[in-house]
Amino acid sequence: MATLVPAVVLGLVGLVVAKVAGRRLIDLTLDPTALLWIVAGIFVVWWLWVAMICRIYVRSRKRTAPRMLRIAGAAGVALLCAAVSAPMAVGAKYAVVQRDLIQTVFDGADSQTTPKATAADPWGRRKRVNVLLLGGDGAVHRPGVRTDSVILASINTRTGSTVMFSLPRNLQRVPFKPGSKLAELYPNGFTDGRQDNAEFFLNAVYRNVPAVHPGVLGHSDNEGADAVKLAVSGALGLRVDYYVLVNLSGFSKLVDAMGGITVNINEPVPIGGNTDAHIAPDDYLQPGPNQKLDGFKALWFTRGRYGSTDYKRMERQRCAINAIADEASPTTMFKRYTKLASASKEIVRTDIPQSLLSAFVGLASKVKGTPMKSVGFERSDEFHPDDPDYDFVHAAVQAALHPPKATPAGTGTAVPAAGTAGTSADASTAPATTEKVPSRASNAKDDCAYHPVAAG
Repeated sequence: MATLVPAVVLGLVGLVVAKVAGRRLIDLTLDPTALLWIVAGIFVVWWLWVAMICRIYVRSRKRTAPRMLRIAGAAGVALLCAAVSAPMAVGAKYAVVQRDLIQTVFDGADSQTTPKATAADPWGRRKRVNVLLLGGDGAVHRPGVRTDSVILASINTRTGSTVMFSLPRNLQRVPFKPGSKLAELYPNGFTDGRQDNAEFFLNAVYRNVPAVHPGVLGHSDNEGADAVKLAVSGALGLRVDYYVLVNLSGFSKLVDAMGGITVNINEPVPIGGNTDAHIAPDDYLQPGPNQKLDGFKALWFTRGRYGSTDYKRMERQRCAINAIADEASPTTMFKRYTKLASASKEIVRTDIPQSLLSAFVGLASKVKGTPMKSVGFERSDEFHPDDPDYDFVHAAVQAALHPPKATPAGTGTAVPAAGTAGTSADASTAPATTEKVPSRASNAKDDCAYHPVAAG
């Protein structure tokens, strides 16, 4: 009874607290100071509980009982204490791991490009928050990183509906946000006047701008990220609020910590290889539906491009993000939390402040329940990464974020939303048009469905 009754009481109290003050409970788990108090509270409860069990045993045991019975009683008390200690130890461990993760990843980065926001008004009354997802080829705290994956997630703060915009790594003449110091330094975009100079591609902004113009934006813990945010803002015509940088090499650890991701593979994806050096891949990921990928295979699913294009890779990267969102269920997060936290500490860097973590957790739950849309700027008649029409890009972005409603037959022509070439989830509702307009924003689920590409 000394074990069962307190366990039942604590369980009931926990259920009531979770029901009545669930949001407040989440806030506490995102506050390093509160987590420290939680660890202290767990220790106190554990000590009192174990002391009570031992005290009851000492008072109720018979000193005249046979020795074997006394030994059995002591062993039973030890088992009861262990049964009490195990969940308490797990709870304390999770609190310590969570505190360490928050203090390591969300360490209050000093940025020149984050918006003014408070916990009470996290989005500054804005309808959308725009988070830049960067995939780097090196350690997240190393200056010389190239950001080969550039995806902006624009999230509706009320509904969670999300549109992902993918920009090619070799995008040229990228304009910086109007009015910024970098826009003054590069009035013709990020270029030295020569075409196809890889040192002035979009993926070189993170490394080269701080190297050439250190301190130009003011004090910042990550000048490269601030520069890329301003570049993507100028390219898409959107404000970029925050960034999350992931080390692509360490991405495999994150996927392994999650237990893998499930994707559809529509054509062979190379593992290794170098097209320019004529080095063949070591192997291929073979086509097939609902394939469970471990970290190594997931990494090449997002990076492999031998004999293919950056655009195919961009599409697979968006599918990987979609798969991670699907995989991140509360059960998975709880079961594998310590591994996920450990992997995240090593491979993630961001300027999202600790004060907004609760708001982002709430927003993430909305995002998970809403289909994502996808927009990839691929080479086409209207768009060329080596000579991009940024007016076209801006129009495509706005059309994706604010798609016009279909016009009834005979009343005019509706302009479709911007996005990747292909079909859209609501393509059947819009009439045909002969205007030269951006192609549609597509549903990420549809893009990532199994539709194998015929050989040859």
